[in-house]
Amino acid sequence: MKTNLTGPALVLGNNIDTDQIYPGRFLELVDPAEIGARCLAGVSEDIAARFPKGGIVVGGTNFGCGSSREHAAIALLNMGASVVVADSFARIFYRNCINLGLPLLVCPGLSRQTETGDVLEVDIATGRVACPAKGLVLQGEPIGDYALSILEAGGIKPLFRQRRAQK
Repeated sequence: MKTNLTGPALVLGNNIDTDQIYPGRFLELVDPAEIGARCLAGVSEDIAARFPKGGIVVGGTNFGCGSSREHAAIALLNMGASVVVADSFARIFYRNCINLGLPLLVCPGLSRQTETGDVLEVDIATGRVACPAKGLVLQGEPIGDYALSILEAGGIKPLFRQRRAQK
């Protein structure tokens, strides 16, 4: 797994909830591509269609608040997000993303200092976030070793399968 990720930012606001990330009206969908195509439809219906694969979602405070809907993390993954960086995350959303293999990084202030389209460099192991075009370097919170091991395995289920196979 790559811990250094580079991509254009999609900057969102504060309190983006799981219903904005993946609206309940799409819960019957099961195809990952269709789920990804509906990501962030609660913010704007066409965001997913314009989002570049490998792009970086930047949120303000309390990103992923609301229900414990795992579909939000699944939608972000299938939309093509390489990482989500926010000032802060709702606890359950944070854990759902890690467990499903989507890297997250807490980096207070990033959402106020970047704009959609800025190319960001994110190191999830060290917590460093940079926007070279703006000369911006911020220190976020590095992902812990256990969470990093989950991400490296591709999620919590693949990690458990690997550990079981080693016994």
